[in-house]
Amino acid sequence: MDVNDKVEVPTRVLVESMVREDGTIDAAELYTVANALGMTDQQVRLHIRRLVADGQLTQQGRGRRAILRADGEFRSSIAPNVDFVRYMYDQDRGAAPWDGTWHLVAFAIPETERQARDAMRDGIVHLGGAAIQGGLYVSPNPWEPYIEDLAAQLGVGTYLTRLTTTNLGTGGLDSPHEIAARLWPLNEIAARHERLFAIASARLDRVTGPATLSRSETITVLVELAAEFTRATDPDPLLPPELLPQPWPGTRARAVVADCWSRLLDAEQSPAHPRLFRLYADVIREVAEVRALG
Repeated sequence: MDVNDKVEVPTRVLVESMVREDGTIDAAELYTVANALGMTDQQVRLHIRRLVADGQLTQQGRGRRAILRADGEFRSSIAPNVDFVRYMYDQDRGAAPWDGTWHLVAFAIPETERQARDAMRDGIVHLGGAAIQGGLYVSPNPWEPYIEDLAAQLGVGTYLTRLTTTNLGTGGLDSPHEIAARLWPLNEIAARHERLFAIASARLDRVTGPATLSRSETITVLVELAAEFTRATDPDPLLPPELLPQPWPGTRARAVVADCWSRLLDAEQSPAHPRLFRLYADVIREVAEVRALG
């Protein structure tokens, strides 16, 4: 892969990334970053119109002079789960060792509640669960609070069974390593992190190069990193290192992202900095500090 290729950033991800602490988006800055990412003004304009029509954004002014304002629901929906980001970096530095416990959840939601059943299944997979057989899912992580919250939101808590075990066997396999390799697509997960490493390394070279980045260039790199980081980590079940092939590409990829992100955040102190990166800032700086001490 050519690491200098443009990162594919969906228009919605770009708009979400540009929301500032006060809930506003500077249209001029939005269009400048969009152009740097290879998007046309028309592409961005059409997406803004859809968001305005849906009531997720309001617009004052026209074109590049406009100020957009995100409603509360839109702002809440784009907040990253910082707890998961912190947990993955804790795993990378050995601060969250696996205790050998498998966490299982089973459900038997009736056909009359098919929509809730499908949503429950999708939510479990999003939390890193893998299906052992129909209606039975497993994770090596202590996910019970998240499972309970999900079930409560869907109103299906009475159909759930939870259990833990240190003695899991499935498909004739008893080794935790072999079970993990059977249940989760480790090659696909590793490939996404290899791409993240390549992209983040190229962006780090740019950030540490002799040329000082402008504000729009800085934000462009931040958006690219956010998009590629999400693409790699969102479907990652965050298996503990004890279950993964070593060296694991996710560890080095996230380390480069943290380094690059930390440098960008330190260089950009504007109070109008996009909110998304403020939410990540504490975690990224924690990681950088731990690496410096290590």
